[in-house]
Amino acid sequence: MKIHFIFVMSLLILVQPGVFAAPEGIAPGIMVSHDLFNNSMCEGVGCYRIPSLVTTPDGVLIAVMDERMGKCADLHDSKDTNLVMRRSEDNGLTWSALERIVDFEYGKSASDTAMIVDWQSNEVFLLYNVMDFNTEPGIYRIHVIRSKDNGRSWGEAEDITAQITKASWHKDFKFVTSGRGIQTRSGDLLHCLVNMDKGVHLFGSRTHGKDWFFIDTPLEGVDESKVVELADGSWMVNSRITNKGGRYVFRSDDQGAHWRGKPEPALIDPSCNASLIRYTSMSEGYDKNRLLFANAKSKKKRENLTVRISYDEAQSWSEGKTIYSGSSEYSSLTILNNGHIALLFEKDIHKENVFVVFSLEWLTDGQDSYTPPQQP
Repeated sequence: MKIHFIFVMSLLILVQPGVFAAPEGIAPGIMVSHDLFNNSMCEGVGCYRIPSLVTTPDGVLIAVMDERMGKCADLHDSKDTNLVMRRSEDNGLTWSALERIVDFEYGKSASDTAMIVDWQSNEVFLLYNVMDFNTEPGIYRIHVIRSKDNGRSWGEAEDITAQITKASWHKDFKFVTSGRGIQTRSGDLLHCLVNMDKGVHLFGSRTHGKDWFFIDTPLEGVDESKVVELADGSWMVNSRITNKGGRYVFRSDDQGAHWRGKPEPALIDPSCNASLIRYTSMSEGYDKNRLLFANAKSKKKRENLTVRISYDEAQSWSEGKTIYSGSSEYSSLTILNNGHIALLFEKDIHKENVFVVFSLEWLTDGQDSYTPPQQP
């Protein structure tokens, strides 16, 4: 594997830092709108897919996506998929040039990035799925790399498959959900792993990535999932489910030992990955508890990318504001250090991957506005 510490000069880059195509059809009132990843940026690319977007404690934005060479195929059908990154140090106004950060030799691919920010150690963990067609065709493995300098460099990869899956799953269709995981108030890193036959399981680290744990309590019948810690300390998982026209939600009061689940038909969904994050928490000095949810708000088609807000810990959600009404699929939310909200999403059957910034005031039609937290 090649872990790149500087811009890879062998790439044929057709876009320079800070130069962007203007995306069409984005909702009025959006503060920033850039097409960060599209097929014209590098020769031979089938598509860029699967966004992961985070903000580091220093305020740096890191955006990572699959670079699917030749054809736009998922991991099991692609012998040449890399992971590429762009960074921004000014809240998304300008971005670094495209950089390959995981680039195997042909016949071995990496896909479906999920990042977790460790606010205590000031590190970013980047998890991804790997398949080696030369030695283990059809076998999914999970790797993690970490950055201690806001994505400027990444350490050596660690294979954590044995820590977060069962040995009996060796040949199973299993993968880390793309997007992002969380850090709980106790400092644990936490995210969701999908086994298409055995259910969704949570995994994480209590040691800032030194080792990883696996929670052997399956959430059955669901697909790609996101977890959030609620104000009372309980965990909620919001899941993709097939052919139901909505989401499915699970809650646990005992850190994943037991779960209770129910359909969430109000969150209309065409069976697609979504994004769920904590925006503000009263426990951190903010005026309100707020959660954000982004998805393709449609029962059958992947379209109408919409962001909703909840003030009651996901008991109810706003109708939301549409970011883009056309074809839109996977998305990843983050919060900027100035309180604005940012989103990276697949647009027009992932021909473009658009980064947008908007305010809480815009999202709520002026009914709410961001107030920095009160310091104790």
